[in-house]
Amino acid sequence: MSTLTLRIDPARNDVQTVVIGGRLDTHTHVELDQALAPLLEADTLRSLVLDLHDLRYISSAGVRSIFRARKALSAHGGRVLVVNPQPQIQKVFDLVKAVPLNEIFASTAEADAYLDAMQRKVLEGDDGD
Repeated sequence: MSTLTLRIDPARNDVQTVVIGGRLDTHTHVELDQALAPLLEADTLRSLVLDLHDLRYISSAGVRSIFRARKALSAHGGRVLVVNPQPQIQKVFDLVKAVPLNEIFASTAEADAYLDAMQRKVLEGDDGD
């Protein structure tokens, strides 16, 4: 039986973190889609951080869910960042090129440093990527 665990942490400023664990596959991707839907509709959300530390398996259905989240958030200028992927999950992303490598980070701290730098660029008037 496929099991998926989701934890939605309290938003910090305009950054929302969702911790995903277990298996993200054909049987569980709808749970993720349903959990993300209200977050992706928020006009104030600029960054969605998906922490995959406890994710053990991802199928193409799971990859599609992450891609849909990226597409929905980018429609209003936001982005999805993936942090802490296990080696097997990283391999899937490498194979399908679903998530740009500059949006995958080795740790939450690394992602936070990236987000801090992005926000500093905006505050300094240089919001180009």
